Amino acid sequence: MKALRALHNCVVATLLVLSLTTAVRADEARLNDLFQQLQTATDEDARAITDNIWIEWSKSGSPAMDLLLKRGRDAMSAGFPLLAIEHFTALIDHAPDFAEGFNARATAYFQTGDLGPSVGDIAKTLTLNPRHFGALAGLGMIFEQLDQPEKALEVYRAALAINPHMPDVKEAVERLETSVGGQDL
Repeated sequence: MKALRALHNCVVATLLVLSLTTAVRADEARLNDLFQQLQTATDEDARAITDNIWIEWSKSGSPAMDLLLKRGRDAMSAGFPLLAIEHFTALIDHAPDFAEGFNARATAYFQTGDLGPSVGDIAKTLTLNPRHFGALAGLGMIFEQLDQPEKALEVYRAALAINPHMPDVKEAVERLETSVGGQDL
């Protein structure tokens, strides 16, 4: 295991050196425009706008770090969240100000049932990127699993204030409003 970790660190170091090529970071002006469009978009248009926001969030500014993000996401897609956590941890070690690294690792931790570390990474994500509606939605899911519906409802509402076009979150809000607030007769 130590030899594998040493090899992994060597690969990451090599990737860091290679990352001195032209870097592309998220464009804050473009993100501001996309978030503004999102508020008045139709549900159909919102899908494309949301996809563009995720694309911007996925730009670390380093091709090597973007590769680690991709490898982690590929591992998650293939059903290997523990491997994904390793990739995301390497990414975070080398790019500690990249919010999407923390968000991705939070998702992987959630998939493994490690809610504490997931919450910690969500907190870091939101510190670095307060508009991260995906992290807020994930936190709402965790609060639901922890049987804290009031907190889940609050967080889901915050996510919808940023992105009002998340059908799963809208459904969760409706469901929780009924259970938390009761039903009118």
